[in-house]
Amino acid sequence: MTSVADALNASFYRLNGEELQFFKSQTGIQDEEELKKHIMEVQQEAWEVHPYPCIRGFVFTRLKISRLPAYQQLLKLGTEREGAIFLDIGCCCQVGNDLRKAIADGFPAENAIASDLYAEFLQLGHKLFKTAPETFAAHFIPGNALDQAFLKTVPPFYSPPETARPDLSSLNTLSPLAGHVSVIHASELFHLFDEPQQLELAHALAGLLSPEPGSFIFGEHGGKPVKGYRTEGRPRRDGTYRFCHSPETWTALWDGEVFAKGTVRVEARLLEIQGLDLNMVADPNTDAKFWIMLWSVTRV
Repeated sequence: MTSVADALNASFYRLNGEELQFFKSQTGIQDEEELKKHIMEVQQEAWEVHPYPCIRGFVFTRLKISRLPAYQQLLKLGTEREGAIFLDIGCCCQVGNDLRKAIADGFPAENAIASDLYAEFLQLGHKLFKTAPETFAAHFIPGNALDQAFLKTVPPFYSPPETARPDLSSLNTLSPLAGHVSVIHASELFHLFDEPQQLELAHALAGLLSPEPGSFIFGEHGGKPVKGYRTEGRPRRDGTYRFCHSPETWTALWDGEVFAKGTVRVEARLLEIQGLDLNMVADPNTDAKFWIMLWSVTRV
């Protein structure tokens, strides 16, 4: 069995100028070598929770959410829509990094929620950023988004929900949020599942989204010019390959299958990368091409 020391490689550690300043300001650690040591300690603990390739590749240090086309709209809703709720779901490989970036850029922390299958990743976010539940106003709710006991799938709302906006501090599941969430961020999540489960997850998230125009779901994950399994490069640890939608099939899934036709605006485009796998980790098959799909689904 591969040891932690053998699996993790410091050569993947790299922070650009923006990321370096972000981590210095959020952790209070100004010495760059000390900061690197701190980040690598958290990486090792995260790897022991679950050995995701994205942890090996330090994806949790990338400010990816702020580079998505819909990011500025998230910040705008946070300031202009009273009580707007932001849900960052499947944030394990980021240990809450995306949520904290949005909060640092102005989204109200008390209206922000991070959710992941592994509670340990959410706890490691506190260690990485040197915070505590008592001092950090955002909410962390662990659970399985495909478990009906945690997130009950309901049809999308086309009129305001009859239930009152829930007290976020009292939540231990996501189900009470049905119809109340203004923005959902789901990156590096959908491509973990096969096609039927991707549709199942899309239905579950759609039921959480507020019907108010401008509410939206956005993110990024592996895609392909033609939908199918990504057989380029390395398979997953279990020997299987990831299923990837194309921009056309992803658009059709949301506009007409999940939501009633014409009630959402879907934007999806592919970004081609080479020499890296879908987790931005170096791949020995440098000739392999991969595509990341950047997308958003907005209520109209």
